Amino acid sequence: MRVLWVFLLMTVCILAAAVAVSYLDFPEYGWSFYLLAGALGLNILLLIPLYRMTVKPMRSLANGVDLLRGQDFSSRLSRVGQYEADRIVDMFNGMMSALKEERLHVREQNHFLDLLIGESPMGILILDDDGKIATANNAAANFLGYDSRENLSGKSLNECRSQLGSVLSRLENDETLTVRLNTSMIYRCSRLSFMDKGYRHPFILIERLTEEVMKAEKKSYEKVIRVIAHEVNNTMGGIRSVIDTVGDVMEEEGVDPAMTEALDVCRQRCASLSGFITNFANVVKIPDANLSHADLNNVVSSCRVLLESMCVKHDIRFSMELSEMPIDVEVDSVLFEQVLINIVKNAVESVGADGEVSVTTCAVPPSVVIADNGPGISAEAAEKLFSPFFSTKSNGQGIGLMFISEVLHKHGCRFSLETCDDGITCFSIFFK
Repeated sequence: MRVLWVFLLMTVCILAAAVAVSYLDFPEYGWSFYLLAGALGLNILLLIPLYRMTVKPMRSLANGVDLLRGQDFSSRLSRVGQYEADRIVDMFNGMMSALKEERLHVREQNHFLDLLIGESPMGILILDDDGKIATANNAAANFLGYDSRENLSGKSLNECRSQLGSVLSRLENDETLTVRLNTSMIYRCSRLSFMDKGYRHPFILIERLTEEVMKAEKKSYEKVIRVIAHEVNNTMGGIRSVIDTVGDVMEEEGVDPAMTEALDVCRQRCASLSGFITNFANVVKIPDANLSHADLNNVVSSCRVLLESMCVKHDIRFSMELSEMPIDVEVDSVLFEQVLINIVKNAVESVGADGEVSVTTCAVPPSVVIADNGPGISAEAAEKLFSPFFSTKSNGQGIGLMFISEVLHKHGCRFSLETCDDGITCFSIFFK
């Protein structure tokens, strides 16, 4: 500190002058000696108040600057007993108290925001300049298939190894996209940004819409199916009555057998159309799941003979591997057996002759996987699976996957249908 150096230099000079005077001969200089000695003594005495008025306040203020530099807002400066300097010290201490209160307020606010974001049902991902995940909340980690948000830190979206991560990686700035995954989950994804300190920080919002969309879809197609079923069944009833009446008349009058055969074809088509409509109507009449504790191995094995016969009929090899440990789950056995039948039926139709279908159960986590070596599911079809009435088969109605999705949601299961890298297509069902 330059003031301290000047003070020390003045002290050394005065002391040197005092020592030099002590060697002077008094008779030679007379009263000039006393005057010089008195002036030097007075200067030495004045050094003490000079130190208190100048050097000590400056040193105190320097300590204050060090406290600010170290962001230590809890410490305070002591008064130095000098009016002007003490005013500065008081203002400095007041400023430090205000800064401390402001820092506590900011910390409390940041903590509150962290808790709010962490518990938000909407997934939030904040990206760094390299497009990697800097911060994520619990909901985003859950949507991407991770146990904790810490596991997401530093990963790119492509490294998340999930269909949702792949979708998020393709989002452009300020783009919003609603997507349905092969797990039947529906999300609205938005990539936005905010400005902070002159830099643009990108972030992604993920909102789950599964329940709302499924309720709206079901309400819509229930109404449509009921109207269609009512009109078609009424019309078919009238047509069948007319056909039966005409058939009876033609039989009495001995009409050409070709006409009788044509009427039989009409009857069959009416029956087929009625069955077609009935299948759609049954989708909206799925009963609520009557859940009870059961061993998943027993539920799956009870369908073994039926599932195996379905495969043998089409020259498809069937295998079933059950967990050695019992798997206690809450399940409606009747509904879940029908789910297994529908899944294996779809696998059989996909594989064709000389294929393989397997059913495997696992205790940790409680799950069942139905796998086949069919042609697999294209990326385009994967984004439409479980949509109402969507089917990958040319003559399919999409009712099977609708039924499967509805029943599994009633069980509270997580599930997915995807083709793995090895070409095996797996329908995986996970219980709570």
